[in-house]
Amino acid sequence: MSSKIDIPPNSPFTIHNIPFGVISTKENDKPRCATAIGSYALDLTAYAKEGRLEGHAFPFEVFSQPSLNAFAALPRKTRAAVREALIRDIKEDNVPKSCLVDLDVVTMHLPFQIGGYSDFYCSLEHVQNCSALGMGVNIPTNWYYAPSVYNGRASSVVPSPQPIRRPRGVYYDTDGQPTYGASQKLDYELEMGVFVSKPIEQGSEMKIQDAEEHIFGLVLLNDWSARDIQVFEMKPLGPFHGKGFGTSISPWVVTLDALQPFRCSPKTKQEPAPFPHLKWPRNEDATIDVKLQVSLIRKGKKMEMATSNLKYLYWTPFQQLAHHASAMCGMGTGDLIGTGTVSGDAQDGEGRKLELGCLYEATNAGTRDVQLPDGTTIKYLGDGDEVILQAWCGDSEGNGVSLGFGECRGVVLPAHSD
Repeated sequence: MSSKIDIPPNSPFTIHNIPFGVISTKENDKPRCATAIGSYALDLTAYAKEGRLEGHAFPFEVFSQPSLNAFAALPRKTRAAVREALIRDIKEDNVPKSCLVDLDVVTMHLPFQIGGYSDFYCSLEHVQNCSALGMGVNIPTNWYYAPSVYNGRASSVVPSPQPIRRPRGVYYDTDGQPTYGASQKLDYELEMGVFVSKPIEQGSEMKIQDAEEHIFGLVLLNDWSARDIQVFEMKPLGPFHGKGFGTSISPWVVTLDALQPFRCSPKTKQEPAPFPHLKWPRNEDATIDVKLQVSLIRKGKKMEMATSNLKYLYWTPFQQLAHHASAMCGMGTGDLIGTGTVSGDAQDGEGRKLELGCLYEATNAGTRDVQLPDGTTIKYLGDGDEVILQAWCGDSEGNGVSLGFGECRGVVLPAHSD
């Protein structure tokens, strides 16, 4: 028996989307692959068993795996054909009712088995702000020549809405003396993440014009940061515990194919001109127009903190992947690349900046309070605070070609006691 799927006008999971993720249910606790449409998860294991994908040269068992790795490693044309088959069946009301599960009752898992995680530092506005606040007096010259990046902890990546425990570490106390304890300066970072599809063999190179063949899709990413711990350890080797305790991602991966209608030119011209391995062939589709938002829930009240856009990045996701692979380190299916905090320079009529992707920027490194819409103030995150990232392409009300990424959310739990 087939079912007609009604898609609410404000749903992020429109017919233009068809993201992929990993679900389980109370009735079937085995993690398996799915897509999201409207208010439903479409169980792809059940869908394939119904014979809906016959005619495609496709190993159906990949959908019964507890991650998207096997599916993502297939050729892009094969994955695109599966997505088109799903769209066709949904439009024709030809999806078996037995394959649909209410999103409200599914448990979301990490979409990939993540072998490696690297995080970039590629927003010009973010770098300018952080440099002025003490993470470097001036922007280093090398930042304009190649994307800056550090290796993160793959083990720290968790799916929304898993909570995040306040970390403990070494930092300078109010007297400037090193101390060990719970971080007092916990922050969020508004980012996106890019998942690798086709692997890049160690010892081989990837040309930037081939980057699309190696990108499965994008998610929202919150690179939780303990600023006091981070500042203590920045010299001489850079962030470690200040960044390595928790990284939240949205569980539904929006494919690069779904994002094609939203390709656009970057906001900022790159000067000097990029090296050949970073030169994208066409400016008009060099990046993606993704509207970003970060909100805070404190004591039951949801308040918008900032908006931004992926196209603001100085170094695009395609350039990030190309540079990462250029030293022939090799990259595996399911490797995760963080774009880095995405900030902008928009201001309101009173000169307040509206597109700051973290509290470190908004509070001038914690030296001033930021007034929240409810009249209270904030410097850094408190226990019980919940951070929500959201993103849309097109119209968030569902008009025209539009899609969303769902939510990336996490509640701050107190640090473990001594």
